[in-house]
Amino acid sequence: MTTHHDLSWAAESEPAPAAITPADVADAARLVSFGLQAKLLPARDVEYAELVRRHREDQAFARLADAVATGMGLVVLEVSPRAGMAVAAAEDSVFAVRMGDYARRAATETTDRFLHGLAHLAVAAMAFPRPEDLADDGYLGRITVNGIDSFVRQACRRLEEQADAEGTNTDPHSDAPGLEAAWRVWARRTATGATKDARRLSGSTIGIVGKAVLFLVDSGFLQKTSDDAGGTYRTTARYQLQVRDLASSAAMAELLDLGIVAVSDGTATLLPADRSEELVADAGLPFHSL
Repeated sequence: MTTHHDLSWAAESEPAPAAITPADVADAARLVSFGLQAKLLPARDVEYAELVRRHREDQAFARLADAVATGMGLVVLEVSPRAGMAVAAAEDSVFAVRMGDYARRAATETTDRFLHGLAHLAVAAMAFPRPEDLADDGYLGRITVNGIDSFVRQACRRLEEQADAEGTNTDPHSDAPGLEAAWRVWARRTATGATKDARRLSGSTIGIVGKAVLFLVDSGFLQKTSDDAGGTYRTTARYQLQVRDLASSAAMAELLDLGIVAVSDGTATLLPADRSEELVADAGLPFHSL
């Protein structure tokens, strides 16, 4: 005897995927808009926290929100209670910050743009000097403005020593790769300088670092903790996610490979400097003290 099984009930018992509604799209776009507010965290906004929870628990909504972000030229780095919806702008995104835009916001000279780039690179390298620092979600990097300038100046001396040893200590072309085109200019630039009313010169290296750091604060990447050493700052979850993307860059690897940062028991400091050239006062780097 042949038994015929009617399987239509099985198909009918499986719930069909819920249709996407305009309200779902609005919620997804709302989550992305929260993510674009760099300083806002879910802990400070109930609606934001609820949308983050929904993204983590509802796969369909997560795919929808990620698609909205992608359509806006954004890359979703992480969605979590600690970072919110952390996004980075793709190169062709309307939200991407061009170096020219940054230069205008920082009121910097065109010729100093690569020095500002070096300052940003140095902040990232000193905030997270080890791969495990980037991997640890609970890690807080700490930097100071004076400490960053001191770090770059030591890097300049180390690069000069390498160039002397290799017999290549001549001015490079403006398009020279890596750090070669930047270290000579930084080393020749005054650390502070002053205007007639005692303000530090914006084109000094301390001034350049200060502008880079303030940009990172405005972008939700750093938080100021004190005025010590030209300004002391701690990193945010968003900055850690951004630096994870940057960590594979050749320039950052080159900077760390100079061996200027000593890391032993989980704390990071600058190696003793060459005292033949006086460094900026209060250049200590209290990285890990919470």
